[in-house]
Amino acid sequence: MNFELARQNMIEQQIRPWDVLDTRVLDVLGEVHREDFVPPRYRRLAFADTALPLGHDEVMMKPNVEARMLQALAVFPGDSVLEVGTGSGYVTACLAALGGEVTSLEIHEDLLREAERRLGDGVREVELAHQDVFQWSPERRFQAIALTGAVPGDPERFGNWLEVGGRLFAIVGSEPAMEAVLITRVSDDQWTSESLFETVLPYLVGAEKPKPFVL
Repeated sequence: MNFELARQNMIEQQIRPWDVLDTRVLDVLGEVHREDFVPPRYRRLAFADTALPLGHDEVMMKPNVEARMLQALAVFPGDSVLEVGTGSGYVTACLAALGGEVTSLEIHEDLLREAERRLGDGVREVELAHQDVFQWSPERRFQAIALTGAVPGDPERFGNWLEVGGRLFAIVGSEPAMEAVLITRVSDDQWTSESLFETVLPYLVGAEKPKPFVL
């Protein structure tokens, strides 16, 4: 399989048509080898327009969702970044390649160790931690926060961890129509929310799931 050709096809046929036009993001997607972060059995599907299983009912997001998230967060060199859900480590690597100083939390230790191996020594400014985010409190605020799992409602807990001017990407709601949103902290006590697109993603482990509607 020609991975370079498949990578360029992913960018041109999946990502650009989804209004990802930030050249910095496109360059990073061309440089970070996604095929090295997917589970070996799915390596030939690394550039497919589908979510890939990671185990523990977790998934690697579709490439276009990852790209929209990276574009929305607008990470620049030196930005402090929190990633909730390391997963495969691919988004971690992309955030670091954009210049972010990344703290990444993962509740599943085996996924964390695999991501650590994939990231290796070539990715700097990344701190990986085996943590349940719902039992964790940061010692500082962040300029960007990426939630790689869904939450059922207003992600107020995470919004409070932003610096003024900081951005939070989250997928909220319940199936079949979850919504990707970008939340920006505009002052100590004010946030704005922008709807980006609809998608579906498994919930973060520990997130309180909506109760099913019963007649």
